Amino acid sequence: MIELDGLTKRFGNKVAVDHLSFRVRPGMVTGFLGPNGAGKSTTMRMMLDLDNPTSGSVRIDGRHYHELREPLKHIGALLDAKSMHGGRSAYNNLLCLAQSNRIPASRVSHVLDTVGLGAVAKKKSKGFSLGMGQRLGIAAALLGDPEILMFDEPVNGLDPEGIHWIRNLMKALAAEGRTIFVSSHLMSEMALTADHLIVIGQGRLLADTSMADFIHENSRSYVRVRSPEQERLRDLLHAAGIEAVASGEGALEIDGVAPERIGELAAEHRIVLHELSSQRASLEDAFMQMTAGSVEYHAHSERDGAQPPPVGPHWGDQWDGRTDPGSGSGDATKGA
Repeated sequence: MIELDGLTKRFGNKVAVDHLSFRVRPGMVTGFLGPNGAGKSTTMRMMLDLDNPTSGSVRIDGRHYHELREPLKHIGALLDAKSMHGGRSAYNNLLCLAQSNRIPASRVSHVLDTVGLGAVAKKKSKGFSLGMGQRLGIAAALLGDPEILMFDEPVNGLDPEGIHWIRNLMKALAAEGRTIFVSSHLMSEMALTADHLIVIGQGRLLADTSMADFIHENSRSYVRVRSPEQERLRDLLHAAGIEAVASGEGALEIDGVAPERIGELAAEHRIVLHELSSQRASLEDAFMQMTAGSVEYHAHSERDGAQPPPVGPHWGDQWDGRTDPGSGSGDATKGA
């Protein structure tokens, strides 16, 4: 289990993480969501003692990270696949990690085979594709056979087969009772993988709930019905106390009524239906609804009438030369 208690991180006047408290429990895949700049990466770095919190604490199975003598045996993580030494082979990269944590060398070959890199174990990692680099990073996370695993954008660069594989791997590890914490911007993939969600915005906790409850509470579900006798159907529903609103393509939309009830009414009055379907919002719809007020960087099309940001010499009036002019903050929070 991972426990955060009042975790806070400031970079000068910038509050990247603002009194975050939540638990990541074993036996499930917990998704970690938030817009760009929400503080996700900074939070994950503090979990691994890579950044010191301004205040608050993180506990890994009841202990602080620095109290773990051989941390890879307790928690494995993929935050940046590019952190591997490019001049070393895949095998030697993992062997160095194994030796520093007193992990048997036999685990190196085992995890390389697990992630599908056994055939290229002796090749230098600098020649790896983005997807192969991701697989090597996942192998490093698995090296100590830990009970807790953290992944930041694990499907980045993977092909469809690789995405299917990592999805099933995370589910299988959770089924073994391990704690799985994964951050991703791919909502469709998160919807297929996560059981529970932690959502943050501007460094603050917005939701700590199950996937099903998150979608239900932050989006609209309704019934869509189409009939060649639309007006007659609408009058029938109105008489039954059911409000139906006309939408495009000759359809009616109905909130708060089961589709079975609508179908029974139509059948009872011999009204032909061409469509009767439950419309449920996606995770992406629910996420956009919840985080609308927490998005730090908004893009605008030319049709919006928005003016593009100044470029060239005019940036010099606003940029101090120390931070990414497009980020609004220092590198420490970029991409969080």
